[in-house]
Amino acid sequence: MHLLQLGAGSGGIVVLDLMARDPRITHITLIEPDVYQAHNVYRHLFPPSAVGQLKAELARQWVEALRPDIRFHTLVADITDPQYQAEFARCAAACDVGICAADNEAAKLAFDALLRAAGKPWTLGEVLSGGIGGWVHRFLPGAACYGCVASYLQREVVEQPAAPPPDYRQPHSPLPETTIPASKAAIAVIASWHALVTFELLSGSTEADRSPPKTESPNPAPPPPCTSLLVALQAVPGVFEVPYRTHRFTIPRSPSCLTCGSTAALPTGDALDAAVDDALARLGSR
Repeated sequence: MHLLQLGAGSGGIVVLDLMARDPRITHITLIEPDVYQAHNVYRHLFPPSAVGQLKAELARQWVEALRPDIRFHTLVADITDPQYQAEFARCAAACDVGICAADNEAAKLAFDALLRAAGKPWTLGEVLSGGIGGWVHRFLPGAACYGCVASYLQREVVEQPAAPPPDYRQPHSPLPETTIPASKAAIAVIASWHALVTFELLSGSTEADRSPPKTESPNPAPPPPCTSLLVALQAVPGVFEVPYRTHRFTIPRSPSCLTCGSTAALPTGDALDAAVDDALARLGSR
């Protein structure tokens, strides 16, 4: 099977390591543009001596040390870069399953668009600030997209002041952190859940398939598969009352989703003029 993964950061490399150990994975394509920096060392698998090298190349060396037989292809490019979109589309069309281990919204949306266009399933792992828990999402062709999930969870993309771009000529230079960093232990736990959910996709089964039948109906309809899994790792008043508990969410596809929803065709010509006049009349009557 061919795995397409975005990101090999502190969580992404754990997912990649676990996936590469499965003999069903025979080909991996990794999209990762970043350089391994000094502040990455405390939460990563790579050693301090690797600082200054490309994460994509370090990940390739790591996987090939475990699986010399595996085909490993790297793309040192930003997933949102327009000049690489044709190559990304070819990779998505060739893969069997996708893994997103990116930590920014633009990258998640871009990966979602690629995998939806290719009709391929994919998973996403997210560690909450401070390592109090994390999310693992499963996306299937024709089901809820990342936009549907973000809308359901009432997420908002908050514009932050633009930070200066990292200077890759100085790999030891510090980078500002916008969130409370999670511990390596918390990152590894969520990454392990992420790998397990992806393995489930590879097996072609879901928790709905394994659910025991209800006794009151001879042919009960199986419950829909879980879309999002929330894992609590710490007790936080007002957020998680009990640690080490999982919460499952089944999120439907939203017809009004701006990403994948179907919208009616916009009126044109006289119909557009009539619609505008009608809207203005209704506003004036209030």
